[in-house]
Amino acid sequence: MKILLINIFLFNISIFIIAQTLDEQKHYADSLFGIENYYDAITEYKRLLYFDKLNNYKYDANLNIAEAYKVGAKYSDAIKHFTIVRNNCTDESGIINAELKIVRINILRRTIPEALRSLNNLQSNYAGVIETSVINYWRGWAYIMADNWDLASIEFAKIEYDHPLKIISDKVELEKYSITFAKMSSLIIPGAGQFYTGNYISGILSLGWNVLWGYLTINAFITERAVEGILIGGLLWARFYRGNFQNAEKFAIDENKKISNKAYKYLSKEYFGEKP
Repeated sequence: MKILLINIFLFNISIFIIAQTLDEQKHYADSLFGIENYYDAITEYKRLLYFDKLNNYKYDANLNIAEAYKVGAKYSDAIKHFTIVRNNCTDESGIINAELKIVRINILRRTIPEALRSLNNLQSNYAGVIETSVINYWRGWAYIMADNWDLASIEFAKIEYDHPLKIISDKVELEKYSITFAKMSSLIIPGAGQFYTGNYISGILSLGWNVLWGYLTINAFITERAVEGILIGGLLWARFYRGNFQNAEKFAIDENKKISNKAYKYLSKEYFGEKP
């Protein structure tokens, strides 16, 4: 009986010591996380999880590991640990919060279909818990990162008609060039698409080369030099004509990228609302 009591006593003491040690380990990991020493914090949290046989720290440790990985742009690792957090939540708010964290990372790494799928699932499964405006907000951000500013504007308008991000999205969409118009206008008038996108030198050169080879081709046929006309028209004029509308399309795409990148830079540095 005495031996049994002694064993129970020693067992309780050991549990107490281990608990104290784990608390100290968590405190140390938290301190590293707090001073933004994320690399070492991850190591210490993983050490904590290794010795935490009762899983008392599983939620907090994985949450901070995920946040640390996100800061370091280790997005796949961050999603892995946010998923552990989500799967070990016992309340709906915790599950929603973890899933939104995953959504935001998918937006950042531009895996937009996955982000939209998660948002749709949240809207379906937690309709009475999560606010619709939250879904619309992150769906809008997903469309922004997909360079789909018109759909982003629609989502932000559902929150507020003059939402700041709606105004930005509308401005970007208005500034962007129509790729179809640039291409089709150059099909009709060589160089027109280049002029439309502000590439005037390229437009002048394109128009000039097409006029020159067109004139030489027509002149060859008029003066009964059919073979020369076919060679000039089929090889040179056709080449410059095709290159003309292909360049117009490329210029429109490139200019649109510049406009979008300028907007992304503004959002990164000047927009103070919540970001992914």
